[in-house]
Amino acid sequence: MIVVDANVVAYLFIEGDKTELAQRLRRQDPEWILLSLWRHEFLNILATFVRYGGGEVADALSIWQQSINLLQSQEQDVDMAHALQLALANAISAYDAQYVALAMTWNLYLVTEDQKLQQAFPGVALSMRRFLEAEA
Repeated sequence: MIVVDANVVAYLFIEGDKTELAQRLRRQDPEWILLSLWRHEFLNILATFVRYGGGEVADALSIWQQSINLLQSQEQDVDMAHALQLALANAISAYDAQYVALAMTWNLYLVTEDQKLQQAFPGVALSMRRFLEAEA
């Protein structure tokens, strides 16, 4: 079981250079824990995807529905006070701090491609590649 952020979700559902890595991650550890925040962030990613020519509106709607069908049951709440403390103590966004707080609460890894989070929380935040290598 792992916590993943919205970018990992995007890599899984939007074909690109890290899609294969995200698919391997999902196969290796299919129990993903997410915040409901992922929906807001992913929706914005999909809007950007369409706006900059990555796909059509119908593509984004299809991806959205697929992601909801797969992930909505894996959403968990987070202690917002803990997230705020992490954000302030580590100069990260409150959004990112929520993912870190959730991982810490559940004593799980946060799998993210955000290098700033990986550097700030080396025992908690791992890249997809590093997690896959560690678990191999």
